[in-house]
Amino acid sequence: MESELCSPIFQYLRQYLTFIPKTFAMVATLKIDFVSDIACPWCAVGLGALEQALANLKDVVAADLHFQPFELNPNMGPGGQDLGEHLAAKYGSSPEQQAQIRANIAARGEEVGFKFNPDGRGRVYNTFNAHRLLHWAGIEGPEGSQRALKRALLESYQGRAERVESDEVLLAVVASVGLDVAVAKEILASDTYAQEVREVEHFYQQAGIHSVPAVIINDKHLISGGQPAEVFEQALRRIASGDV
Repeated sequence: MESELCSPIFQYLRQYLTFIPKTFAMVATLKIDFVSDIACPWCAVGLGALEQALANLKDVVAADLHFQPFELNPNMGPGGQDLGEHLAAKYGSSPEQQAQIRANIAARGEEVGFKFNPDGRGRVYNTFNAHRLLHWAGIEGPEGSQRALKRALLESYQGRAERVESDEVLLAVVASVGLDVAVAKEILASDTYAQEVREVEHFYQQAGIHSVPAVIINDKHLISGGQPAEVFEQALRRIASGDV
């Protein structure tokens, strides 16, 4: 038996079994809370950049990713508001300035694989029901469904300028990612998850989050804004290595 254990095949197995734990020990799981609103175009840019960074770090970082609610316009009424009017009233921007901003956002979106509607969102809508559905997907849906729903909602609103306050639009998005439309319809027809979403929103507001996207790593490291993928990658690498 001793001579067999010294054979080349057993020596190879010993080396391989030693190599496995070292390899997997290099992968750090990071809890990532992506605080955002589907009404925010920079949130689409930030998510795309974060996903690129995670893809580049797949041998170093595993993400426990959660999407948390933030409403840019919580008091927006039914029917919404024309985008140009809204931006002029809120930021004092001119049509020319708005067009330049849209062009800049579109260019950043192209870098991360997100295609924006050339004319913008068209109107600004209330997104509370979208957040309720995202909360549902996060706690009851299969793994990855909240992330898929988030991307699909961003594509609906930012990419196709659809009326995301509409139950019909929201249910079509739910169906597109394979979630249970009947359950989603029941949620939209009730106040289910309304209190939970408001409590989470309040938590992050009290924590000092007043603009989005806000990306919080392991409940203590904050990366603000739609940063380039390189910024996310450098930060995640340092956090995973314990360098910060």
